[in-house]
Amino acid sequence: MNRIAVLCGTGMSAFSTALSSSVEATSELIVVESEWGEVPINVVSTANAEVFVIDRHHSPGESRTPPHTIEHRANVHAASSCKPDLLVSVNSVGSIIETMPPGTIGVGIGILDLSEKPWTFHDEDAFHSDRTNPFDDLYSEICAQTLTVKQGSAPPRVVVAQCIGPQFESPHEIDALERLGANVVGMTLGPEQRLVSETGIPHVSLLCSSNWAAGRTPGEPDAEIDHESVDSMASNMRDLVSHCIIALLSGEV
Repeated sequence: MNRIAVLCGTGMSAFSTALSSSVEATSELIVVESEWGEVPINVVSTANAEVFVIDRHHSPGESRTPPHTIEHRANVHAASSCKPDLLVSVNSVGSIIETMPPGTIGVGIGILDLSEKPWTFHDEDAFHSDRTNPFDDLYSEICAQTLTVKQGSAPPRVVVAQCIGPQFESPHEIDALERLGANVVGMTLGPEQRLVSETGIPHVSLLCSSNWAAGRTPGEPDAEIDHESVDSMASNMRDLVSHCIIALLSGEV
């Protein structure tokens, strides 16, 4: 595999730097224009591969775009314009399950997205993409094997519940989402995957458990969720994500 696009966010603002330091590579910033706005991309180039890193929360100024106002069409369009062999979404999530404590990366298998806002590239003519298997089995397995080696285990079949934010969820919402089949909860993967499904590009979901979901902190059901702590925890997983990207490029664990 020679070209991978990576969409990342919380805790991953320096991911391209971390990746460049993991392999012998150069990094270059380019800007892709679209009808939904400009998208900056850090292109990490090795001797025989390129990784296109997009911070989904990018903004013209110093502030970071909140999750509910991200223009996902611009980001996915920019990623697809790089003609990648694979698109990887790296998402910070709150864990509902004990087997995925904060600091653990899991591999997504499905999405529970009941949000009302539609996301599509096809507003003028009906287009219905298939989402029976939203994430590529082969590439997901490479990531799962890599994580098993690097962190000792890798929850391989994680279902993500899509919530819109920007507030964290309430304990009762988490209870309901678990009954519906969710294992973790996040604010950005749902729209992203819907749009990626329309491109036909193979997709992989790396889920960074950055906090316990509301009401799920062991021994502290009333523990509050602090975004700075979430961001700090997510940043600690940059190297693990880099190992997954390197494994995908080589096709080996």
